Amino acid sequence: MPVLRLAVSCPLRSLFDYLPPAGLEPQALSDLQPGVRVKVDFGRRQLQGWLIEVAGESALPPASLRAAQAVVDSAPLLSPGVLQLCLWAADYYQHPPGEVFDVAVPPGLRNAQPHQPPGQPGWRLSQRGKGLPAGALRRSPRQAEALALLQDNAELATSALRERGISAGILRQLEQKGLVERCLLAPDRTPCAAQPGLPLNGEQAAALEGILAHYGAFHCSLLEGITGSGKTEVYLQLIAHCLARGQQALVLIPEIGLTPQTLARFTERFGSGIAVLHSGLNDTERYAAWEAARTGAASIVIGTRSAIFSSLPRPGLIIVDEEHDASFKQQDGFRYSARDLAVKRGQLEGATVVLGSATPALETLHNALQGRYGHYRLTQRAGQGELPALRAIDVRREALQGGLSRALREAILNALGSGQQVLLFLNRRGYAPALQCHDCGWIAQCSACDARMTVHRRQRRLRCHHCSANLRLPQACPSCHSERLLTNGLGTEQTEEVLRSSFADWPIYRVDSDSMQGKGAMQALVSEVQHGAPCILLGTQMLTKGHHFPGVNLVAVIDADALLFSANFRGEERMAQLLTQVAGRAGRAGDAGQVLVQTHYPDHPLMQAMLTERYADQARRLLLARAEQGMPPHGRLILLRTDSPATDTGERFLAALRQQADPALPQGCRLIGPLPSPLQRRAGKFRNQLLAMAPDVRQAQRLARLLVHCAEQLPSRQGLNWSIDVDPLDLG
Repeated sequence: MPVLRLAVSCPLRSLFDYLPPAGLEPQALSDLQPGVRVKVDFGRRQLQGWLIEVAGESALPPASLRAAQAVVDSAPLLSPGVLQLCLWAADYYQHPPGEVFDVAVPPGLRNAQPHQPPGQPGWRLSQRGKGLPAGALRRSPRQAEALALLQDNAELATSALRERGISAGILRQLEQKGLVERCLLAPDRTPCAAQPGLPLNGEQAAALEGILAHYGAFHCSLLEGITGSGKTEVYLQLIAHCLARGQQALVLIPEIGLTPQTLARFTERFGSGIAVLHSGLNDTERYAAWEAARTGAASIVIGTRSAIFSSLPRPGLIIVDEEHDASFKQQDGFRYSARDLAVKRGQLEGATVVLGSATPALETLHNALQGRYGHYRLTQRAGQGELPALRAIDVRREALQGGLSRALREAILNALGSGQQVLLFLNRRGYAPALQCHDCGWIAQCSACDARMTVHRRQRRLRCHHCSANLRLPQACPSCHSERLLTNGLGTEQTEEVLRSSFADWPIYRVDSDSMQGKGAMQALVSEVQHGAPCILLGTQMLTKGHHFPGVNLVAVIDADALLFSANFRGEERMAQLLTQVAGRAGRAGDAGQVLVQTHYPDHPLMQAMLTERYADQARRLLLARAEQGMPPHGRLILLRTDSPATDTGERFLAALRQQADPALPQGCRLIGPLPSPLQRRAGKFRNQLLAMAPDVRQAQRLARLLVHCAEQLPSRQGLNWSIDVDPLDLG
């Protein structure tokens, strides 16, 4: 008897066999294709399963198999390439396959809900309505107006009628009279019409020609271009070539905040036929964009991390902009790297892949230097832009105001007085990272985490940036009742306060996750700043990611020392990337500009390297150090984490796991731990970890499967959760 092999939407790392639904015709069974959804009974619940295959038999006795409830879809919702990608990702990242498949569809299709055909809801005249003479319903002017609109147009979208003042209530009244009926308008399939591209310089032209030489089959290239070197223009001309061949392009960007400016530039060049996918959309918007990509109505799909799972019927080109950015790695749940999946997807679907960055990740650079990827360098700024000069400001023994030295305040004043814009980088939001009692030394700690609470003075709250706990800002010390409470450290709110008092004649914009809330906040800010009037931009990493501010001439890093002393093995790489990206916001429209870096350690080797070496030179030096340590990209890491209500539960679990795994470790692999995580208590749970190291990807995969197998064999302990992170970004 045929068996349906399904990936059920549950947290179990296996496929499940079901009998076909009762009453399913043999022809319908033979027509079933992988990727359709099936409703099944799973324990006491009804869940959604994804059909992987119709198998000839099951390893289980037929009597133990349950029949599926129903086949939900008549055709697969996922393209064959995405189906393969999900299966590969579930195996590589050792994640439950049903949960992986759910990531590939919008929320409305994760609970066995029927798939709605593409198109906009709309209205048209019924047969009776078509027989009415012009000018009917004069006693009901709004109904008459709606009727007239539908007499002039065969059918109209509900949204278009709403824009003309026709409410849903008016349409329902006409529907009750039998004069109009609901319909579904076919989606707009207007093809993209590419405008001519800008002239390319020699390096851009060489990169375009080199990438196109491999077009039509899988090939991955690194486009390593300094900030402002015109990588986007190369992307646009590659996309124009892709569209000319009748194919679709997928463009991944690291931040939702970059979507408006990216969309504006792409729309200016290509017009319509562009879909946008990110978590900031509501469910209806997401569904429509996903459908446009899946049906091919969208020739270009722009999205953040999860857009890598968009089904495309004609994939030809995948671009990952700012490929080094940590936001391409999902840090919880299904812990995947969208950049790495982009490369794998290109391989599965025979598409061209381009990874672009001014500061490529060491893994990407290593693959390029080894010849696995094409490697194209853009070393000159496009147009009249020049690279800024970097200079350290020694702040030892300086009296700082809101973190600003006298030299920096003078530089800000000179820049503003010259009609220029200023960008100040401080990677710490809130007013101050700690609140302390001056009399007894009490410090505000989070009750659920091993962390101090951050002062948010404008909101009058203490907030934990790890678990989101928040409390009212106290007026007195809860320990000794003293009212002498001090703030320690620096945050963007505090610096903003000082800036507003010192530079009251100029606009000041704070850019962090507290201030930039709401759909259009970031775009409104970018539009305002791009008018070019003198102003000060103060912000966190949100401000450094790919934004184009042509009026910025002075960039300053307020607290570079916070980047110097990282316990993470990627700390030096991230510091070099971040400071290079921050510096790249200056001098993009002519003048070279200047970058000032405030530090207590101007002679520190890392600071000297930052000031005197290009990122490319630093990266090559870091690669040599990683090779000596056997760290990525010269080795592979896997992190097994636990969290539990008791301090030692996770440690005992990991110790037992290691005892089981040690005798079967693949050659060249080793385990370190168990150890407490750097932030051991978070959100009321105690966290421990076991680090696994492997010499290459093959051994790492064997090791990951071994660790998961051992973990699943151990008896479950009350309240304990464990997870596996393959290729982790952080060891904490």
